[in-house]
Amino acid sequence: MSGRYLLHGGLHVAHEGRAPVLRGGAIAIEGGRIIAIRDTLEGTEFEEFEAIDMTGRLISPGFINSHTHAVLLALRGTVEDIEGNLVYQYMVPASYLLEPQERAAIARLACAEAIRCGTTTMVDPLRHVADYAPAMIDTGMRLWLAESCADAVTTEVGSGTYRFDREFGEAFLGRTRDLIERFHGTEDDRVRVMIAAHAPDNCSPWMLGQLATLARKHDLRRTIHLSQIISEKQQVEALHGCTSTEYLSQNDFLGDDLLAVHWTFCSESDVETLARTGTRLVHSPASMSAKGPHPLPMKAILDAGVRISVGTDNMTEDMFQSMKSALMLHRGAYGRSVTPGPGDVFNYATLNGAEALAHDGIGSIAVGKCADLAVIDLQTPVMAPRLSAISNLVHYGHPGIVTDTMVAGRFLMRDRQLVTMDEGAAVAEGQAATDAMWERFAQSGASVPMPVRDPV
Repeated sequence: MSGRYLLHGGLHVAHEGRAPVLRGGAIAIEGGRIIAIRDTLEGTEFEEFEAIDMTGRLISPGFINSHTHAVLLALRGTVEDIEGNLVYQYMVPASYLLEPQERAAIARLACAEAIRCGTTTMVDPLRHVADYAPAMIDTGMRLWLAESCADAVTTEVGSGTYRFDREFGEAFLGRTRDLIERFHGTEDDRVRVMIAAHAPDNCSPWMLGQLATLARKHDLRRTIHLSQIISEKQQVEALHGCTSTEYLSQNDFLGDDLLAVHWTFCSESDVETLARTGTRLVHSPASMSAKGPHPLPMKAILDAGVRISVGTDNMTEDMFQSMKSALMLHRGAYGRSVTPGPGDVFNYATLNGAEALAHDGIGSIAVGKCADLAVIDLQTPVMAPRLSAISNLVHYGHPGIVTDTMVAGRFLMRDRQLVTMDEGAAVAEGQAATDAMWERFAQSGASVPMPVRDPV
């Protein structure tokens, strides 16, 4: 349950225009929202609130992870070091090989990591989402969930076969409708549902049309992996004679309600189209750079003014890693520049993420906003010496500097202790589920390299 709190004695991140700046003052929280920010406290207005001393702390908007696959934490420490088509030879099979309770266990572990990182919101499209949604919801996080739809038989693509099957696609659409009915707007609107097309290579015009209709009917945001891998680029060119962006444009699937992830193989002409339609880039720079810097057309994207948010994608929920990677890659687009600045990248993970989700209650700290907060310890060595806390946080921050995480006025972590789950059990159960999945993978007869695993 949300509480009545008065956070005093610390600093907090405010926004002047779009610039994140540090301010003092006490923050009063009630009913899951920020009800007052006061420079000085006089009288008895908040005497019944629990006063929490934030001296030496920085209160930040909670981080918004605009693209992750919690269940694919099961691949951590494996596929980063394997060649091949990771999406279709490892990620898709893994998502099917897990049992429902195993999906839930790994998703719970992912939430534990996210909370320790100061993340308050996760956007999670995958398969069989209803199996693990309750486990994620129980952690108290703010969620956008989506069944990642396709009508190409994705389980066959890893072996080189592209076959479209409407019955296969209808199963995804059915799970999407069920997800909307069961979860959208629940938990006082802390949980919402999105519409997700997996990718342009495995969604026919029929599937794109079905998803667009569902999104309009329920007024939902949409997401898709765009120009992610070379096999997608080649398949779309073979089927449709155009780029993935051109294919989506021809099928009226672009727009400012679309969170398009990756853009690896987009051309500069594609970027012009995406910018013109207001389509948003969700960059997952850390996961996409495990084998070298992510080679998307970043300079064209930045020059075009594309609206950017960040995610972690696979194998991690560490938003500090994503911010650092984004800063380096985006600056590298200008040839070792100091553009963008740390404040811009901080906004990718806060203000821009909220705008991408069309939720004006999150992403910043102000009266009337949801109390979705992360508290940073300014007394840790990595945050000192301090001239600019935002610069230190983006360049050098890590999960260990987060002391508290709050969603809708409820502590999910307090004084570095998780309070909405048993962390030890989450680690043990997540490990057991992952071990079981890899055992099934090894027994499946898949003709792909298996990861080298530690001896037990």
